[in-house]
This record gives sequence, C-alpha cells and structure tokens, in this order.
Amino acid sequence: MFVVIGILIGLGVGAALAFVALYALTGSRLAAARRTRQLLLTEARRDAEAMGREAQIEAREQSVKLRAEVEQEVSDRRAEIIKIEERVLAKEDEIDRKLTELTRREQGVSDRETHSKQLQDELKEVKDAELKELERVSGMTTNEAKAHLLNRSEELIRHELARRVRQMEEEAQTEAKRVAANHASETTVSLVELPSDDMKGRIIGREGRNIRTLEHLTGVDFIIDDTPQAVVLSSFDGIRREIAKVTLAKLIEDGRIHPARIEEMYYQSKAEIEEHIVHAGEQAVFEANCGPVHEELVKILGRLRFRTSYGQNVLKHTLEVVHLAGIMASELDASVKTARRAGLLHDLGKALTHEIEGSHAAISAQFARRYGESDAVVHAIEAHHYEVQPQTVEAVLLIAADAVSASRPGARGESLEHYIKRLEALEELAGHHSGVEKVYALQAGREIRVIVKPKEVDDDQAVLLSHEIAREIEDQLEYPGQIKVTVIRESRAVEVAKNATEAGAAAGDNGEPAPKQALGQRAK
Repeated sequence: MFVVIGILIGLGVGAALAFVALYALTGSRLAAARRTRQLLLTEARRDAEAMGREAQIEAREQSVKLRAEVEQEVSDRRAEIIKIEERVLAKEDEIDRKLTELTRREQGVSDRETHSKQLQDELKEVKDAELKELERVSGMTTNEAKAHLLNRSEELIRHELARRVRQMEEEAQTEAKRVAANHASETTVSLVELPSDDMKGRIIGREGRNIRTLEHLTGVDFIIDDTPQAVVLSSFDGIRREIAKVTLAKLIEDGRIHPARIEEMYYQSKAEIEEHIVHAGEQAVFEANCGPVHEELVKILGRLRFRTSYGQNVLKHTLEVVHLAGIMASELDASVKTARRAGLLHDLGKALTHEIEGSHAAISAQFARRYGESDAVVHAIEAHHYEVQPQTVEAVLLIAADAVSASRPGARGESLEHYIKRLEALEELAGHHSGVEKVYALQAGREIRVIVKPKEVDDDQAVLLSHEIAREIEDQLEYPGQIKVTVIRESRAVEVAKNATEAGAAAGDNGEPAPKQALGQRAK
C-alpha cells in the first residue's frame, strides 16, 4: 500500500517537476521571441527614420537645385529683357536722329525748290529775251528757225546714217555665215532602180506571193507600175521604208527571190539599219560635243536620221539647233553645255510620236528625265514650244535656235497656193511707198527688187527705203528665213552725137558746129 502511494507520490512529483521544467522552457522561448520581435521593431524604426531623413535630404537638394535653375532662368530672362530694352532705346534714339535729319533735309529741299523756282523764272525771262533778240537779228521766227535747223540736220545725218546702215549690213552678213547646215528634203516614197523590167515579175512572184511577203514583213507598200525599170516604195515610216529598200536591193543583187529568201534578207537588212541608226546617233552625239549620252537616247537620236518634218531632216535640224544654241549661250554667258544638250535632245519625241501618246516636246522631256538628264535640260526641252513657260535663259535660247533653224532659207517647203500669196503680199507691201515705180519678187520670194523714180528718190533715200520695207515685212508678214530687199535707182542722160554735115546745119547762121556730147549713163 505504502509502495503504491509512494509510487503515486513520485509520479505526481515527477509530473509537477516536468510541468515546471516545461513551463520554464516555454517561458524562456517566449521571452527570446519577444526580445527578437522587439529587436526587429527597433531596427525597422531605425531604418524607417534613416530612409525618412534621406528622403528629406534628397527633397531639400531637389528643391535647392530647382530653385537655382529657376533663379538662373529668371536672371537670363531679365538680362535678355534688359538687352532688348537697350536695343529699343537705341532704335528710338536712331529714329529720333533720322527724323531730325529728315526734317532738316525737307526744310532744305523746300528752300532749294523755292530758290530753283526763282532761278527758273529768271532763266525763262532771260531765254525769252534772248529769243526775241535772235528773232530780231536773224529776221526769222522760232518756227522758221526750227524748220531750217531740221532740214539742215537731216541733210547732215542722212549720209552718215546710210553709211552706218551699210556697215551694219556687212557685219550681219558676215556673222550670219558662221552656222549653216545642209538639209536633205525627203518625201514618203523611195525609188529602187531595177536592172530590167523583167525583174518586176520576179518581185511580184507567182500569184503575187513575193510582193505580199515583202509588204507583210516590211509594212511598206510596193508600187509596181509602168515606171520603167523602177519600183516605188511608199510609207510614212522612214525606217521601214529604208529597211524595205535595202532588202529589195539585196534580193535584186542576189537574184533569188522567194518567200524564204525574202525573210532572210529582211532580217539582215533590219540588223544593218539598226546598226546604222546607232552609228548615226553616236555621230550626232560626237558632233554635238556636249558630253556622254545614255545609249537608249543615242538609239532614239539615230532614228531621227529617217524622220522629216515639213521636208526638213530632223537629225540635221537637231545638230543645227545644237550649234545655234551653243553660240548664243556663249555670247550671253549662259550655260553652253545645258543649251547644247537641250538642243540635242529637244526633238527626241518625233521618233516616238507614233508609238507614245502626247506631243513630241512632252515625250522628249519624259525620256530625258527618265535617263538622268538635269532639271535645266528637261525644262528647256519641254518649254521649247511654250507647252510650259520658259523659266531659264537656256530655255529661251533653245526656242530661238529651233525657230531660226526651222525658218531659215531652204529649211522647209511650202504649198504652191501659200507660195503665190506670199509673193503677192511682198509686192503689194513694197509697192505702196511713194516714189516706187515697179516691184519684182525673185528667187522664190527670197528677194524683192524695188525700182524707184530717180527724180523723187535720191541715193540716201533709197538706202532708207530698203530698210523701211524690210521692217514692214518683218512686222506684217510671216515668212521662212530671210528676204533680201534691193532698191534700184537709175537715172540716164542721153544725147546724140551728129556728123559734120548735120552739125553744120544745126549750127545756124554763125557757122559754128554744135557741141558734141557723148552718151552718159549713171545707174545705182
């Protein structure tokens, strides 16, 4: 019993001790946790306070920096305003000085005008007095003296004016010979000579198969008629007509004429003509002497060799425009290269007008721009027929050169009706002047000869009359090239030389012979 009670007491005491020990251990851990929490809170407060102080410091620094920047900007603005005020004050002072000077000058001008008016009045009085004295001394009125002086002055300057006119004509004729180009007049047909009329049948072929093949390949009409030993090729396309001509010439030389041979000769001739086109373009670029040109533009230039405009070969016209534009540009200190280059390319479109819609000037400008030509060259090209207004000297020079080349003598043809009307207009215009007896139009209207009455028109008046007629032709008529005006004044003195018998009879009673006078003639 006691043992059991002892065991129970021991168990109770052990449990109590264990509880105490466990309570002590738990309290120590809780205290440690509380201390750790306190420590962490303390460190967190310290860090927070440090971060707050740093933020305050940074905010103060930003505030100080911003204040300094604002103060600096305000200071700069104040300095700028002070400078502006100083300039305004200086301007006001200057304006005041100028107003003062202007007022002073206006006063001086007013005084001078008053003085000048007084002097003019005095001068007028003196001139009136001198005029009256001159009228009294000379015995002529003012109008009579003016008429006398004008007549005398006219006589004095007439010979000098005529001499200078002749000199200027000689200089102009010498200068006009500097540039000229031969222009081949072409039509829409070409003539191919045959060795014999038997060749016509071979060209036609059985049931016309040869001529149909030729016309189909070349696009040219082959006209075989009664013309002896000749075939006429008709086409508006000069290149096709030339290819057909060369093809037919090769066939005639070879002697074998059948569709297969015709096709072979056609392609050979086409290749030759294309080479000739390239060569013609390269030769034109070489003669133009304005720098390298794109190969595509060279080919188009070569095609102009087979294109005509109003009977004028376009490639030769182009080269003439190049030379004229270059000479005028050098005389005016303009860009010679731009003028020559624009002249070389200005009619490219004439080789393409049947392939591309638009005017030839617009097409030429389009291709020049496409192949890298400068804006100045392109503008001159598109303005050479006033489709756009010319804005550069080179553009105006190209317009002038193109007009000169197209209108010079022999450049272009004209219809018979227009030709007759032009001759009649020339004769009518020259015939209405006083003193004109007869007028003749010569050399297809390139010259008119005006015969005047010698008693009404003297030599000097004849010179001036030629210039008056020339100016009227320029102002009132449209004509290609130049028209030469020649005024002819002729006077004759005629006497008859008699033999001795007739002279004695004519002498009368005194027996003295009549004086002999040889035939005299003066013509100018």
